[in-house]
Amino acid sequence: MNETTILIIDDEVQIRRLLTITLEMKGYKVYVASNAREGMAATAMYSPTLIILDLGLPDEDGHNVLSKLREWYYNPIIILSARTNEEEIIKALDHGANDYLTKPFHNGELLARIRSAMRMIKNNNEPSPVMDFGDLHINIHTRTVKKGEEILKLTTTEYSILTLMAQNAGKVLTHQYILKQVWGVAYQDQPQYLRVFIAQLRKKIEDDPSFPEYITTESGIGYRFCDEK
Repeated sequence: MNETTILIIDDEVQIRRLLTITLEMKGYKVYVASNAREGMAATAMYSPTLIILDLGLPDEDGHNVLSKLREWYYNPIIILSARTNEEEIIKALDHGANDYLTKPFHNGELLARIRSAMRMIKNNNEPSPVMDFGDLHINIHTRTVKKGEEILKLTTTEYSILTLMAQNAGKVLTHQYILKQVWGVAYQDQPQYLRVFIAQLRKKIEDDPSFPEYITTESGIGYRFCDEK
């Protein structure tokens, strides 16, 4: 039996109904809330496995709700919003959202994002020194990366970027976040560093760097390491 519970915080009745039907058909248990106050209360009451959060709530901006939830709620939060500008997306991801999907959306894509978020929970609960993604194998203990049977020669920086992204597989990481984690706070506004190393890394791990399958670009926002090829 699927024990995954999902809380939908959205003020649109049609969206709540559509999501409830879609998710329940896949075996998820669904709770709903129509505003920020109900959403916060439902999160505390039900401790959902995952939250789908709209930013345009009637009683409080979704960004504020996200920040408040991240003070104590550590499971995945997927933003589902009609706001499509890059500033909104980056702000949400930097404030702790695991993913961002814009309305209108395809059910299949949302379900894929949910599955990816579920795998993140499993990986966090069951830490392993070895990560396998198709023909790409990363061993944290030995600091080795293999593609098929070939050991790849990565620089220290390339290895740091790859392991950071692999450990957050399925999640969009903003340029600023990656720069801060790998280079430090002083480099958060230097995306050219990141572009150069991502290009080098793709040449080594991708079958075709021009059409990357592992490291995909979220235009103007950052990168996503895909755990489904």
